[in-house]
Amino acid sequence: MDLIFFDLDGTLLNDASEISTFTKETLALLQDKNIAYTIATGRTMHSAQRILAGHVFDLPQIYNNGVTLWDPQKQQLTLENQLNHKEISNIIDVAATHGITPFVNVIDAYKHFIFHSETRHDIEQQLIDNYFSGSNAQLMPLAAMPSQSQATNISMIGHAQTIKSMWQELNTHDQLVAYVGQALAGNDFWWMDVHHQQASKGAAVTSLKAQLDASKVICFGDGENDLSMFALADESYAPENAKLEIKNSATSVIGHNHQDGIAHFLRERFSL
Repeated sequence: MDLIFFDLDGTLLNDASEISTFTKETLALLQDKNIAYTIATGRTMHSAQRILAGHVFDLPQIYNNGVTLWDPQKQQLTLENQLNHKEISNIIDVAATHGITPFVNVIDAYKHFIFHSETRHDIEQQLIDNYFSGSNAQLMPLAAMPSQSQATNISMIGHAQTIKSMWQELNTHDQLVAYVGQALAGNDFWWMDVHHQQASKGAAVTSLKAQLDASKVICFGDGENDLSMFALADESYAPENAKLEIKNSATSVIGHNHQDGIAHFLRERFSL
């Protein structure tokens, strides 16, 4: 059985962060042919499910770069390799030193909480107003976070040079891994997500491959957090808009995400 894993942002989604009509129709053709597919994203489950609403994704899904696994059939949530209190404190200290607000994502009893300190920059408030406030997550002050809490990830946004400096510093910690990317096209802002070092899409893909008894894994992705699943995939594909390192690691480079590159490729690859 072929098992396909899609990254979302910059890959399956277009530049409006949507699944286009053409891509939706292509996924339906995959389903008609009994070709198994699911997602492996750095997004939180709650933010991704708004995008996936109305689309058929029946198989277990990977969120938070492998920390969160959601089985929609069993309604079962699994959390692995979360950040502990010490690791959370270390990340918060680095953020405070650089004048950046950390957004600590915590899942407790199937509820999503985002704990954060006071925002210091307009771009952080925009993140709350335009993104977090529209999700199912409950926003809480950082001081209200229980001391025993574990976090799936910690998100931040800021000027590119500041985030780059923090990214370099955080990646020197043995138990942490940080991913960065451009927040808005044409703007000098970057986002950053910090996870436990043992959390990865690759580890979660390996687990689901065994669970679903798949013989071949096919992956699509555009960012550094996709390299771990590219390394184990039988076939890996990067859209034209992907970073150069990702393109060089892929089996092949396909069309741009904003031009339904994956959908066009799938229709040819599987004769849909």
